Amino acid sequence: MPLVSMNHFLPRAKAEGFAVGQFNMNNLEYVQAIIEAGKEEKSPLIFGASEGAIRYMGLHNVVALARVAAEESGLPVALHLDHGSNFEMVMKCIQAGFSSVMFDGSHHPFEENIRLTKKVVEAAHAVGVSVEGELGTIGGVEDDLVVADEDATIANPDEAIRFWEETKVDAMAIAVGTAHGMYKGEPKIRYEVIEKVSKAIEAPIVLHGGSGVPDESITRAISLGVGKINVNTENQVASTAVIRQLLDQDEDMIDPRKYLGPAREAIKETVRGKMRLFGSSGKA
Repeated sequence: MPLVSMNHFLPRAKAEGFAVGQFNMNNLEYVQAIIEAGKEEKSPLIFGASEGAIRYMGLHNVVALARVAAEESGLPVALHLDHGSNFEMVMKCIQAGFSSVMFDGSHHPFEENIRLTKKVVEAAHAVGVSVEGELGTIGGVEDDLVVADEDATIANPDEAIRFWEETKVDAMAIAVGTAHGMYKGEPKIRYEVIEKVSKAIEAPIVLHGGSGVPDESITRAISLGVGKINVNTENQVASTAVIRQLLDQDEDMIDPRKYLGPAREAIKETVRGKMRLFGSSGKA
């Protein structure tokens, strides 16, 4: 089926108590692995494309790959801009064919974040594109985003509720203690923030930094209103481990299909496991 907005499945996810995974596109093998896992699990899914990935792959290549994968799979698939840094970038992605966008105004003062996000929502909703907003600062490293642990800030739940009431974003990313990248220790997730905000707003909560979070923490967060979970680093770790092992074993291996193919399978198995954990299997 054609690419859809996240509103095709996120309201149901919140109502029924499951979450849909956002899995980032980094190259063709990632796209193939993610969509194959979705087909086998009969799960809706979100292709995430960061600004770094868009620069690497090319904007129109990203859209073409996602569109073909969605159409051939028959699944409800959203193509989502991850951490859009400004209005111009968001509009460029919408015009190119993205069905969903995130505007990350969390680095702006609160009132300015609201003003800019409302502007994005107005433009995106006019053409049927869903919008994710963000409040608070999520730590860690992902592409262009580098936030030291001491600079990460937990979202104020009352501000998060007001933010949603004024912007009416379709998904609400709030900083609750997770981080981009893999964890050195166990994340200290502020479940009370998730619960308070989720009960007060219609939109599902988004959990960024889903890689390496213990399964029981994910399950608890979903039960409190998380409806979208972002995963990227775990796929990178799984695929790179396979590539490194194969190249170490055979220094004469030069055919990329011989190491990227097995790496693709590692990504698929990781995504399949996440879909089952998130409860989205069978929900397509």
